[in-house]
Amino acid sequence: MVFVKSWEDFEIAAENMYMANPCQCRFTMKYTHHRGAVLLKLTDNAKCVQYKTEVLSELRRIEKFSGNLIQMMASKE
Repeated sequence: MVFVKSWEDFEIAAENMYMANPCQCRFTMKYTHHRGAVLLKLTDNAKCVQYKTEVLSELRRIEKFSGNLIQMMASKE
């Protein structure tokens, strides 16, 4: 499991992983209330990319990324 340091690196790695093998990828998001932390994880059973943040200003980026990823998962292409 790899924790990526920057948001941009996580976004690129996650999109590349999904495009390489869309049928095997899973995306999870976990919020820990007492820490105020959000953990994002994308895995294809061979590789795993994770990103953790406690900065609330990044929630908008996370929301946009999640929406784009779900849209890609729901499309037929």
